[in-house]
Amino acid sequence: MHVVSRFLTRVAGALSLAVLGACATLPTLLPEDAQAADAVVRIDGSHGPLSEARRKQVLARLEAAGQDTDIFERHLAYEQEIVGTPLSAGNKVTLLQDGPATYQALYAAMAGATNSIDMESYIIEDDEVGQRFAAELLAAQARGVVVNLIYDSVGSLGTPKAFFDNLRSHGINALEFNPIDPMKSREGWEINQRDHRKLTVIDGKIAFVGGINISSVYSGGSFSKSSRQRPGQKVPWRDTDLQIEGPVVADFQKLFMDTWERQKGRPLATANYFPQIERRGDAVVRAIGGTPTEPYSQIYATLVSAIRSASTSILLANAYFDPDPQLLTALEEASKRGVDVQLLLPSVSDSWLVISAGRRHYGRLMKVGVRIYQRKGALLHAKTTLIDGVWSAVGSTNLDWRSFLHNDEIDAIVLSAAFGDQMRAAFQNDLQQSEQLTLEQWERRTLKERIQEITAGIWEYWL
Repeated sequence: MHVVSRFLTRVAGALSLAVLGACATLPTLLPEDAQAADAVVRIDGSHGPLSEARRKQVLARLEAAGQDTDIFERHLAYEQEIVGTPLSAGNKVTLLQDGPATYQALYAAMAGATNSIDMESYIIEDDEVGQRFAAELLAAQARGVVVNLIYDSVGSLGTPKAFFDNLRSHGINALEFNPIDPMKSREGWEINQRDHRKLTVIDGKIAFVGGINISSVYSGGSFSKSSRQRPGQKVPWRDTDLQIEGPVVADFQKLFMDTWERQKGRPLATANYFPQIERRGDAVVRAIGGTPTEPYSQIYATLVSAIRSASTSILLANAYFDPDPQLLTALEEASKRGVDVQLLLPSVSDSWLVISAGRRHYGRLMKVGVRIYQRKGALLHAKTTLIDGVWSAVGSTNLDWRSFLHNDEIDAIVLSAAFGDQMRAAFQNDLQQSEQLTLEQWERRTLKERIQEITAGIWEYWL
């Protein structure tokens, strides 16, 4: 079966399991109630998106301290307030676009590992890329490196059990996240909660984070017409990852350890997981994880607050765009107050349900001046945001209900004007291979498309 069909089969299977799991864990919530007030992603308390009064208090404190209240300082202050923990300065952040660049950087880092490799991925396939990663992990284990691996049970549903058994037989500590089989569950059976994170930490000193899974669908770059694709693959995949070095890597390592502990994995082998890390660059970075076990999604809170704080521009690229009412309103209000809001979204997708549910909102956004572009010639899978040229987010989080309510997700928030310039250049490069939608075009879409949007919207809470 070619890659597109196989991926759609996995998505369909995962959706069926998700619906069953949701009914078990949320028995009072029906599909038609998904947009009711109680189902909205809510942010309560002092750590939620800042109110206008709270923003003014933050700015007043900066002014009292004699600090410059330019755009960067404002976002720095807002980001500090949202989670209430210190931000990490002195980091080096490298932008990696598409699978080939990301994989080569990962292979090199794994080959150079001397202490530990901690890898977490939603999908790990038993294909050319998966076999290459397995070989790198086995080689590291053979030379004495401690290797710990987390893979999601639904995401890796199509991967033979023998693939992971082989890793375990050679000493790799592999943990299946929320097994589909209830007999394998280590605590309550939470089939609807999935680990959608993509994270690798090498020697506690280098972290890779973004949207790229371990799969040959990423083998070809998305900007070259001659890029290599897997047989049967219609279009290359467009995605983004980061390679991060510096003090913040310890925070990514802690997030990995937290997942391992919550999933009751076997005890980790002794290693120097938290070495002393020196400054490697000038970027201020926050490692931020989301999990349904939290009172609210910190990733969601941070994103909504940054959008509400935007003063010049919002450049947002995302594979699955189906925002809840609060996020949708934040984008509308930003555009109404003169912020340049641009959305880069897929023209094709591996999930027609999610893309159709999100398209219900296109007309509403374009009517208030939001510009929407559809990426051509590639399947857009990236999850990136750039606000005011200084606040960047890159990670695994889609802008849909599943990411904010049901999934474990992980993002890097980067506060850096220099890195923002790189993000802007990457966004503009994608726009050159995209088509802008107009409101006139959108209002002429077919009846079939409108019916698909309505149908998908009914189920958006679980998609």
